[in-house]
Amino acid sequence: MASGRNGAYNRPVSAWQIRANQDLVKKSAKALVHSHDHQHCVEDALAAAEKLCAAKDLRFTPLRRRVLEFIWSSHKPVGAYALLDKLRNEDLGSAPPTVYRALDFLIENGLIHRIERMNAFVGCSHPGEAHRGFFLICGDCGNAEELEAEELGSAIAAGAAKRGFTAREMTLEVTGVCADCRSA
Repeated sequence: MASGRNGAYNRPVSAWQIRANQDLVKKSAKALVHSHDHQHCVEDALAAAEKLCAAKDLRFTPLRRRVLEFIWSSHKPVGAYALLDKLRNEDLGSAPPTVYRALDFLIENGLIHRIERMNAFVGCSHPGEAHRGFFLICGDCGNAEELEAEELGSAIAAGAAKRGFTAREMTLEVTGVCADCRSA
């Protein structure tokens, strides 16, 4: 399962970085240093999705499967229109509402996350588990990693409670430079 790995994500950055093909995503020279076979990430994500859908008696349609595959094909968040461009060459339906419904399904079932600031999507490294969305996003290579930090969520909830605020949902997106880019 993907949870044993170090956060796998697909990501096109902000609108200026969201593109359909890997070669069209803005990359620094440091990004080229990262070598990683994403096939195991894709296989683990698909196996987890199939297991979750079977347990919940949900339909894991070919389109949903393909969207999940595209999202897990790198650790960079990917935008909906980049997904549409990739799907255009396949007979799975490439109309925006169809792709958005697939994305909604994957989000609702805890298989992917939406990176709000980039309007892009990344695979969830803990599918089927209740958790908060904390992300480390490298500004150099564009990789995104899901951060496990329940203590951070607890601290935010406690701070909010001191102000009489009840936190319902929490997403934290931290930008910086990843270890691979720092060492390159």
